Amino acid sequence: MDAPAIRRALPQEPLTGGMAADRIADALGTPNTQGDKAKVTSFVVRRLVARGLLVDLSGNPEGTLHHPGQVAEVCAREDLTELVAANTPLGPEQAASRLVVRRCDFAWMVHLGWIRHAETIEVRFGTSRAGAVDVPLYTTAAVDALVAAHPEAGWEQLRTVGKGRRSPLATLAKARAGTPA
Repeated sequence: MDAPAIRRALPQEPLTGGMAADRIADALGTPNTQGDKAKVTSFVVRRLVARGLLVDLSGNPEGTLHHPGQVAEVCAREDLTELVAANTPLGPEQAASRLVVRRCDFAWMVHLGWIRHAETIEVRFGTSRAGAVDVPLYTTAAVDALVAAHPEAGWEQLRTVGKGRRSPLATLAKARAGTPA
């Protein structure tokens, strides 16, 4: 990819993933403001790239660049609100909360292969990398699809299992593996 040729062909400089996220947030009427939690993040922009709605012009794994016209087209979509909501990131705790299950039950869903993370982020504690952990992020749409896709989970029972009790999904995983529960 010839970066200078791409830049010459664009009507203006390409937008970074963060700038694209800001424009999408503005189009939704919920601007990202500095110092506050972003309403639309670069994660959403990367999901739009994965869905083929935006093209990454950079080829850089550390950041993305986008054609301003493509970003404007996405911002003009009538289904923009739903599109952003479906591609909003959820960590494991948030996903479990959204499903109204315990965190350990969500971990069993991951173990069973019912859901895969869209990407991971590194979260640091303090200033050194010694306290860094990778946190998987799931799309809201993937989390929301679990209930309909897996009725075998027994969602009503799963949502009432008490703290400290064995997950029904553990039994399901053992049954799938062919070992006695």
